[in-house]
Amino acid sequence: MQPQLDKIFKAYDVRGIYGSELTEEIAEKIGNAFVSFLKCREIIVGYDMRISSPKLSKAFMKGAASAGADVIDIGQVCTDAVYFASGFLNKPSVMFTASHNPKEYNGIKFTRKSAIPINENTGLKSIRNAIEKNKFIQLKKRGQINRKNILEDYAGHVKKFININKIKPLKIAVDAGNGMAGKIIPMVFKGLPVEIVPLYFELDGNFPNHPADPSKPENLADLQEKVMGKKCDFGMAFDGDADRIFFVDENGETVNSSVINAMISKNMLLKSPKEKVIYNLVCSHIVPETIRKYGGTPIIERVGHSFIKDTMRNTKAIFAGEHSAHKVDDKNEKLKEIESKYRKNAKKISKMDGITIEFDGWWFNVRPSNTEPLLRLNLEADSKELMEEKRKELVVLMNS
Repeated sequence: MQPQLDKIFKAYDVRGIYGSELTEEIAEKIGNAFVSFLKCREIIVGYDMRISSPKLSKAFMKGAASAGADVIDIGQVCTDAVYFASGFLNKPSVMFTASHNPKEYNGIKFTRKSAIPINENTGLKSIRNAIEKNKFIQLKKRGQINRKNILEDYAGHVKKFININKIKPLKIAVDAGNGMAGKIIPMVFKGLPVEIVPLYFELDGNFPNHPADPSKPENLADLQEKVMGKKCDFGMAFDGDADRIFFVDENGETVNSSVINAMISKNMLLKSPKEKVIYNLVCSHIVPETIRKYGGTPIIERVGHSFIKDTMRNTKAIFAGEHSAHKVDDKNEKLKEIESKYRKNAKKISKMDGITIEFDGWWFNVRPSNTEPLLRLNLEADSKELMEEKRKELVVLMNS
């Protein structure tokens, strides 16, 4: 079991290939260990549309019930709905999903009550250790499993962030990628003056049209074509569990995530000036610059939703935004090679998450993916020409 646990326990979730790395047997043990670690009497479980999600979540619920916890099964939902349920019901929660990963993967995201995330430093190591040492609770009085629908409450909660009366009539193309957005978007936009042009709203864990990974340009092609063909105001593309979104404008051009982050930060600070806003270290400089321009205090954090949420809670920030390649044999050795090459002329070097190196006129970050055998490159420069030159230079080095 040790090699399997080494593969599936990541920095802020559990993730692996279903059947070989993440099995029903392991899911059941994780369920028991999760309840034992938190010493909780009740938990929330949700899952996405992946083929293996019902089987894995059922096994997890069995393990949780054997440890004496009652399970609130909220069914097939998006990840954000699980976080909402955890806060709304004030219970710990788990979500079965592998986010944007290929169809053969699945995983588990964990929170304490009130949607406080659990990462490797706040519980995942303890849960893993309990499994490795076979420390399980087996009570004669098992917990019960009860179904509860929270999606109507979730949709109502989402609408509280906007003034419905001020929304202009819009035509929006939405690519759900056969993921959970296909179920959630119709509920959230119901009653709004918005025409949704749907792409791939059928829930299908085989992802028959394209992978539910909007971070890759090739997966946005259908959306871009639809936006222009239907003369939409803009388009949105979601990943599998609908907690990641990418935008394209009315011309089908992708909108940089840092620009979206800056726009939301501006809007939040206009409503609540002089507040703190969190961004992660791969964001463009436009994000902290915009936060400062509108009177806010920017706070930088490493990549990963659980880390950002911890910092957001600790600093009482009003908003936090993040955005998160190439396969390599040894990620750590490649990072050392990159640092060695660029250290001499650097203005600033940070190892907060991977390595970030800043120069006059440009900067880059290279960090190892927590879920895939990849290095992720983010680079920004004062001109397109310089950006292209340095990007090509780094890609060659990363592939060498």
